[in-house]
Amino acid sequence: MWKNWTGDQSCTPARRALPSSVDEVVSTVRSAAERRQVVRVVGAGHAFGDNVVTDGTLVSLDRLTGLHHVDRVTGLVRVAAGTRLHDLNDLLDDHGLALANLGDINVQSTAGAISTATHGTGAKLGNLATLVESAELVTADGTVVEVAGDDLRAARVSVGALGVVTAYTLRTVPSFRLHERRDRLPLSQVLAELDAYADGNDHFELFVFPHADDALTKELNRTDEPISTRGRIGAYLDEVIVENRVLDLVCRAGRRYPSAIPRLNRAVTRLAGSSSRVDVSHRVFSSPRLVRFTETEWAFPREAVTEALTDVLAMIERRRFEVNFPLEVRFVAADTESMLSPSYGRPTAYIAAHAYAGMAWQEYFSAIEEIAAAYGARPHWGKRHTLGAEALRGLYPEFDAFLDVRKCFDPDGVFTNAHVERIFG
Repeated sequence: MWKNWTGDQSCTPARRALPSSVDEVVSTVRSAAERRQVVRVVGAGHAFGDNVVTDGTLVSLDRLTGLHHVDRVTGLVRVAAGTRLHDLNDLLDDHGLALANLGDINVQSTAGAISTATHGTGAKLGNLATLVESAELVTADGTVVEVAGDDLRAARVSVGALGVVTAYTLRTVPSFRLHERRDRLPLSQVLAELDAYADGNDHFELFVFPHADDALTKELNRTDEPISTRGRIGAYLDEVIVENRVLDLVCRAGRRYPSAIPRLNRAVTRLAGSSSRVDVSHRVFSSPRLVRFTETEWAFPREAVTEALTDVLAMIERRRFEVNFPLEVRFVAADTESMLSPSYGRPTAYIAAHAYAGMAWQEYFSAIEEIAAAYGARPHWGKRHTLGAEALRGLYPEFDAFLDVRKCFDPDGVFTNAHVERIFG
């Protein structure tokens, strides 16, 4: 049996495949197609929906890893699709290179992160898929293609519906350091000055616990300052002790005594103080995630984010949802690099909501989805949502263009499990 990272999605595939070469991927896909088995590809299992669930063939790319080519002059690198982000970061660092932006989790596979439009935060920066210069793909009939043009614009964010991505050419930048500053500030102040925070920092995000009056902010900016050893100690205290150990204890207490959640949320917020550190970019971007949860996340038009976040917090209070995890807000630039980019054509602010493992989330996430619909927000492709093809067609100007590419690459639905059928038809 396969289970995702959270442990709430599982399946028993007829076959588990672990190819170590592109030829073996081709053989796996052709064999599954002959048996009329659905093929899905799994990375680290950090998708919270049923993206890869199948009773057919489940393919892991854990043996397709590493850098194939590095051009330090152009910054272009060729990376095997199964490479975990933390390994890719270290490999790039060895060559004096880095990814311009990253999310806060670094255990995903490169393909899994890119194909679901995983993102970091930065008002002038796109999601990880915008870094893709080209991609190698094994299609439903076992053909190996290097996609370009509109095929590439479809393949960057494809949720695994076009084929098995085996390698990417990515654009990188020279390695750099980041100065991180964390603060606890009045939520009213942060929301009143949100544009200044988002535009005044290279990377900005905020966290807010329901029932708390303060927000926890994180500002990241490029710097030439030396790496601070003391900052690493502070980061450990913030990220491991407060963000994980204390949060887990608070969540466990809230799960057992739901009526105490408002007081617990305010208490854990007060524990977070100000801190500062300087380190290599990928060590600052990424934080350990030791507390298990499930998640929904929505890409709102940036100009609506303050109102939308206020609506979500008010809804939690009004409906008395038992929420002991913070809401998270991040910023992404508009782009048209991918037909299915959640930030397609508009500056975007993501609002992410989490539910602690073992706690009810269905009604809470459904209520957030209703608010998201009112603002025309788009779902993160790797997080929980219930939208189907017709609703998604209304949110993506190039949705039907993507479906046309899909028909060419997978006319018989080799890569179509229940999740793909729901979102694409």
